[in-house]
Amino acid sequence: MDFDKLATLWILCLCFAGEYLAEKPCQVHTDQQHVDDGLSELCRIDEALCKDENAILSFEAIRSIHKQMDDDANGNVDVTETDGFLREDLNYHDPKAKHNSFHGADLLISVEDMWNTWKTSLVYNWTVEEMVVWLTGCVELPQYEDAVKKIRINGSAMPRLAVKNTTLTMSILKILDRSHAQKLQLKALDTVLFGPPLMNRHSHLKDFLLVVSIVIAVGGCWFAYMQNRYSKDHMGKMIKDLEWLQRAEQSLHDLQQKLQQAQEEHRSVEVEKVNLEQQLRDEINAAKQEAQRFRELREGTENELSRQKYAEEELEQKAEKELESRCSWSPPESLQKWLQLTHEVEVQYYNIKKQNAERQLLAAKEGAEKIKKKRNTLFGTFHVAHSSSLDDVDHKILTAK
Repeated sequence: MDFDKLATLWILCLCFAGEYLAEKPCQVHTDQQHVDDGLSELCRIDEALCKDENAILSFEAIRSIHKQMDDDANGNVDVTETDGFLREDLNYHDPKAKHNSFHGADLLISVEDMWNTWKTSLVYNWTVEEMVVWLTGCVELPQYEDAVKKIRINGSAMPRLAVKNTTLTMSILKILDRSHAQKLQLKALDTVLFGPPLMNRHSHLKDFLLVVSIVIAVGGCWFAYMQNRYSKDHMGKMIKDLEWLQRAEQSLHDLQQKLQQAQEEHRSVEVEKVNLEQQLRDEINAAKQEAQRFRELREGTENELSRQKYAEEELEQKAEKELESRCSWSPPESLQKWLQLTHEVEVQYYNIKKQNAERQLLAAKEGAEKIKKKRNTLFGTFHVAHSSSLDDVDHKILTAK
């Protein structure tokens, strides 16, 4: 029983070994046939490079990339296949710009088109030093710089880095980290398909943008400084103008108050002047009336004196006539004595009254002259109107009458 199981196991092992040995020559034959097809195609496309081993390896890499992109295997890569390849394999979310760079005006890209485009690329003519710059600047793997320099990989070998080639990456370049190998492959694939990255140009562009940004920033700061300075100067000037306006407004207010006060004083002076003029006119009128009354009194006194004189003359005439009429009649001696005595008494009494009247009249005249002199002074009329001189003169005139 154990022998049967062991025999069966050996038979199965021999079958698998035979199948493996049968398939391996077939696979080697297939790979050899693939290389021969690539060589014949390269000789057909570019006869000058069909004997260059590096060119043959690069062409095989280009064919591998084209096969990877050609999903329907019709020999041409269309726009849809390019879009899918960019999104799935290169993880581009907006592949529109890459479309234009890869296809241009040709919507279908064959292996020959891709090879010719690669030969005209700037990367194809890169030197070893430029490859080192690309490896350190774009791929950011400077630790493999010495390996690239040692085996002297130039730009024409870039397609070999763009495909999975464990012999090149692990054995020759000593890239043991799979993430580094994958990163190198993707960067190389992007460079082969879409041209060199804008490392130097981008650096110059960044420098230019930096300089422009600095200039703009300095200009902005200078403009802000000037604006701030102008604003401060303008604000200071405006504040000074406002202060001057406030002082002018206060001065105007004070002048208005003074003017109003002066107007009020002027009105009060005008009113006082009018009242004083009216008072003076009243006093002048009163003085005129008093003078008129004094004139009338004086005229009346003179008339009274003249009437008294006329009466005396008339009495004398009557007395003379009476004496003449009575000359013929002789009264008794006793009656003559009494009449003589009575006449003398009356004459004496008359003379006394006459003297008193003359003194009163003289005093009245003197008072009138004093009043007249006082009236000619500045405040004479006022004093005359409010003093008792007029009453005294009036009383003297009445007494004289």
